[in-house]
Amino acid sequence: MTGFLTLFGKEFLRFWKVSFQTIAAPVLTALLYLLIFGHVLDDHVQVHGVRYTSFLVPGLVMMQILQNAFANSSSSLIQAKITGSIVFVLLPPIPYSVFFAAYVLAALARGLLVGLGVLAATVWFADLRVVAPLWVLVFALFGGALFAALGMIAGIWSEKFDHLAGFQNFLIMPLTMLSGVFYSIYTLPAFWQDLSHYNPVFYMIDGFRYGFFGVSDVAPEVSLTVVFACFAAVSVLTLSLLKRGWKLRG
Repeated sequence: MTGFLTLFGKEFLRFWKVSFQTIAAPVLTALLYLLIFGHVLDDHVQVHGVRYTSFLVPGLVMMQILQNAFANSSSSLIQAKITGSIVFVLLPPIPYSVFFAAYVLAALARGLLVGLGVLAATVWFADLRVVAPLWVLVFALFGGALFAALGMIAGIWSEKFDHLAGFQNFLIMPLTMLSGVFYSIYTLPAFWQDLSHYNPVFYMIDGFRYGFFGVSDVAPEVSLTVVFACFAAVSVLTLSLLKRGWKLRG
C-alpha cells in the first residue's frame, strides 16, 4: 500500500497544484458549451420530453469526466518519459498492477472533480432530477476509469507531445463529440444511428444520462455491459504493456 499511496499522492498533487488549469478551465469550457447551445436551441428542441438545456447537462458532465481522466494519465506518462523522471517510478519494486491502479485512480479523481464542478456550475440552468443515482455513479466510475486506462496506453505509446496530440485529436475528440453529448442518436439518419452503436462512448453518455431522466436510447444494462467489456479489454492491454515495459524501459 505504501507504493500505491505514494504514486497516487504524486499523481493527485500533480493536477491539484495547477487546479486552475486542470479543473477550473474544463468547467468553464463546459459552461460555455451550455450557454451557447442552450441559448440557441432551448426554445426549439426537446429530447425524450426533456428541455434541451437539461438534456445537455449530463452529456457535458460525462464528456468532461472522460476527457480529463484521459488527459491526466496520458500527459503524466509522456512528461515523465520526456524528462526522464519515469525511471524513479520504474526502479522501486512496485508491482505493475499497483502502478496501473495508482495512475487510473488519480486520473479518475481528476475526471470526477471536473464532472462535479461542471454539474455545480450548470445545474442552475437546467431542470435536473436524478431518478437512478446508482446508474449515474456506476457509469461515471467505469467510464472515467476506462479513459484513464486508455490515457495510459496513449502515454506509453507516444514518444513526443505530437503523438499524444494526434491520439487526442483523431481518436478521443471524435469519439466524444460524436457520442450523443449534444443530440439523441435517433435524430440521425439510419446509417449514422447504426454507426453510433459502434462507438463505446455513446453507451457511457447514454447510460449516464439515463440515471438523471430514466430515459435512454439503449437499455442501461446493455450500455453497462459494453462499457465494462471495454474497460476490461483496455485494462488487460495496459497491464500487459506495463508488465513488458514497452517503450518505458530503455
